[in-house]
Amino acid sequence: MYALLFADHGLSLWQVSSLFVIWSLSSVLLEVPSGAWADAFSRRLLLCAGPLLAGAGFALWVLAPSYGAFAAGFVLWGAKGAFTSGALEALVYEELGRAGAADRYARTLGRARAAGTVGVMASMAAAAPVFAAGGYAAVGAASVAACLLGAAVATRFPEHASAAADPGSDPGPDSLGWAGTLRAGLAELRADPTVRGAVLLVPAVSAVWGSLDEYTPYLVRDAGVADPAVPLYLLLVWAGAAAGGLLAGRVEERGRAGRTSAGVLAAVLAGSAVALAAGGLSGTAAGIALVGVAFGGFQVATVLAEARLQERITGPARATVTSLAGVGTDLTTIAVYGAYGLLGSAAGLGHGAAFAVCAVPYLVVAVLAPLLLRGGRRGAP
Repeated sequence: MYALLFADHGLSLWQVSSLFVIWSLSSVLLEVPSGAWADAFSRRLLLCAGPLLAGAGFALWVLAPSYGAFAAGFVLWGAKGAFTSGALEALVYEELGRAGAADRYARTLGRARAAGTVGVMASMAAAAPVFAAGGYAAVGAASVAACLLGAAVATRFPEHASAAADPGSDPGPDSLGWAGTLRAGLAELRADPTVRGAVLLVPAVSAVWGSLDEYTPYLVRDAGVADPAVPLYLLLVWAGAAAGGLLAGRVEERGRAGRTSAGVLAAVLAGSAVALAAGGLSGTAAGIALVGVAFGGFQVATVLAEARLQERITGPARATVTSLAGVGTDLTTIAVYGAYGLLGSAAGLGHGAAFAVCAVPYLVVAVLAPLLLRGGRRGAP
């Protein structure tokens, strides 16, 4: 509902666009420092603090709606994303490793992604009646409540003092401090080509389809769907992404059994790219189902890429290295937004053709994935 909130308070298109830039830049600037904070101090603490920052931003929007308040809210929301991204993956992977279940990381992360997608779908369905009942104040209150609940859930994560360093790696991050942890993460990235390949693969897999999500309403409308039915087709796309999260663990297990994880990832990417292009070019409502299939495949590939990264990190700065992949994702996302705008304006392509063009990079990534993942699994606890 925030786009409507901005419009109702007189913001121009360029002002709204500038807010999105502020949002992206705040996340980029804080991503790596927050990863080092998570490694050096407490990952669980950042997972608790992140939702509180976002909730404060949402409250600010409703209580003092203005351009300055909206900008401050986006800075806080961007900080939330930076605080939670690397910390979550690192904490989950290492606590699973302590329990002897590191091989269940992809299944666990996939289920979490599926639950998050279902949460988005539920919020889309609830937004209209909540707004009708209480306007922006009610939507803002619900958003703040969701953030508080997220922070409360984060307090239940287990975190052991020695969990931030893999067995055999020393010194631990507690003794390194923030600056030392940051240097350790950068050093591991420079020294280990298998880590560099996995760090590059994560944004290559996740950024494009994550950006295209913002344009799916336009694609649905161009397919001839009436405006009242657009949300139903969007739910179809999100259902595909949720199914992909649930399937990620099974695909991971099959890849492990056949020792062809990189090959499985490449096949999923190639198939999803074909489905995305076909769905975009179809120009029909039925083609939206193919886009949902593509999003499901990309969700699978994203979870697999993130699992490969966690397995290759062996040093004491796991969240820091993961955050470097997050920076790559943020920067690539900004580039995709710009490229999509050029495709629609300068090139004059419709949304369906633009989606098809955006599928092409995935065919390239499918070819490169086995090269980026050379060296096997190294960091499983």
